[in-house]
Amino acid sequence: MAELPLKVHLNSHPFSLRIHGHSVYKDETQHTWLHLGMETGCVLKVQLRQEVIPSEHITLITSPQISGTMPSMWSLQFGSWYLDSMGRFWRIVHHIKEDDIEEIILELMEDS
Repeated sequence: MAELPLKVHLNSHPFSLRIHGHSVYKDETQHTWLHLGMETGCVLKVQLRQEVIPSEHITLITSPQISGTMPSMWSLQFGSWYLDSMGRFWRIVHHIKEDDIEEIILELMEDS
């Protein structure tokens, strides 16, 4: 019988996520987080997944187009939401760890 994946909801979030390359962020412990896409519609959401990415595979961002569409940094505020480098607030929809892979989904708050 196959084992079910172990899914754990986390309450301890990265303090900061800073852009490190195209679609790649690093947290304060130097873990890399891959930006997997944005969901547009009524509400803007961002999915980030912690992955080991060798530094030689990370190209530093120099394009103003990329830096204009994604914030260069998120910083945790009061443990329940993030403030980005553009002054917008993001709610943590969920932060899970499944089979040793962390994933965070952030949702742009309406009044941002």
